[in-house]
Amino acid sequence: MYEERVVSGMRPTGALHLGHYHGALKNWVKLQSEYPCLFFVADWHALTTHYESPEVVEENVWDMVIDWLAAGIDPAQAALFIQSRIPEHAELHTLLSMITPLGWLERVPTYKDQQEKLADRDLSTYGFLGYPLLQAADVLIYRAKYVPVGEDQVPHVELMREVARRFNHVYGREPGFEDKAKAAAKKMGSRKAKVYMQLRTKYGEQGDTEALAAARALLEEQGNLSVADRERLFGYLEGGGRMILVEPEVLLTQASKLPGVDGQKMSKSYGNTIALREEAESVKRKIRTMQTDPARIKRSDPGNPDKCPVWQLHLVYSSEKTRQWVDQGCRSAGIGCLDCKQPVIDAILSELAPMRERAQKYLDDSTLVRNIIADGCDRARKLAGETMREVRQVMGLAYI
Repeated sequence: MYEERVVSGMRPTGALHLGHYHGALKNWVKLQSEYPCLFFVADWHALTTHYESPEVVEENVWDMVIDWLAAGIDPAQAALFIQSRIPEHAELHTLLSMITPLGWLERVPTYKDQQEKLADRDLSTYGFLGYPLLQAADVLIYRAKYVPVGEDQVPHVELMREVARRFNHVYGREPGFEDKAKAAAKKMGSRKAKVYMQLRTKYGEQGDTEALAAARALLEEQGNLSVADRERLFGYLEGGGRMILVEPEVLLTQASKLPGVDGQKMSKSYGNTIALREEAESVKRKIRTMQTDPARIKRSDPGNPDKCPVWQLHLVYSSEKTRQWVDQGCRSAGIGCLDCKQPVIDAILSELAPMRERAQKYLDDSTLVRNIIADGCDRARKLAGETMREVRQVMGLAYI
């Protein structure tokens, strides 16, 4: 049975900050209670742009995993693992590269964009060109239903879908496919087989997407079908061959609106971050020294919240009542800038306190983190192995 899995990864860039939390981790925490989730450390992806400095990767990996756990990722609900510990990712990437046109990779928007942004590095490597295909392998190997991404990553998921579609078209057309699909339908029982065929006809003749969804739901309920029969029936439903690889769907996440302490996007490259495990005194100092409306020179000068970076933090952290108090007080000079900043300080400290507390036990005992990752790798490798057995078989590589 294909579960509605969610798969997502993150490059190990070291300790994470509030921008990461509001841009991705907060969403991961929500998703883990709604779907079976797999979250992985994309250490191979880190090497596509930092291949000359691999020494930073290991330390960054463990720092990042601790931050995941601190943010509320629960290893009892989600499998946490390291990409390079699942060699099947590399195997599927290699096999997919045999059928993926070069032009598909060259047209990914982030390819040229990143080359321009990282002009100081030599990125004329296959690893950099091919990283969207490695991303595809990362997701397709788990037959994921959803991939949570921001708007800029949607083309990457479209590539995953195209690659899965091409793979299924090339390798899902086995001899006698239709007869085998009909035989598989009979294994569901005569009544369910009849419903399946009726829904298939309705979708095929009328393009009824509700019929397609109903037929898929019917198949997902069948616990007595083999993986191969299930793939045949999913493929037969849509008029193709066996659906060996699942075409994932985008689960669009809102871009983080959290600014850094200088008003720009929060980023380590700008040196304007607040880390998830940052000490309270450091947080207070950073917020208190944030620039405000440049036109408000004296305490008695009225200000404009729309021109103040601190206001952007209020939009994330403050209640409507507090925002009204800030807006009115700033414009009338009824409150000072330090008064305005205090609710933000209180809210951020309240958000970070449980994170620091959760992180401490992992900092005190590193074996806890390593055991969580080892368990997650076992769970991930089992799923990856199931997919690769099918892939090897249809590609003629199961002869040993």
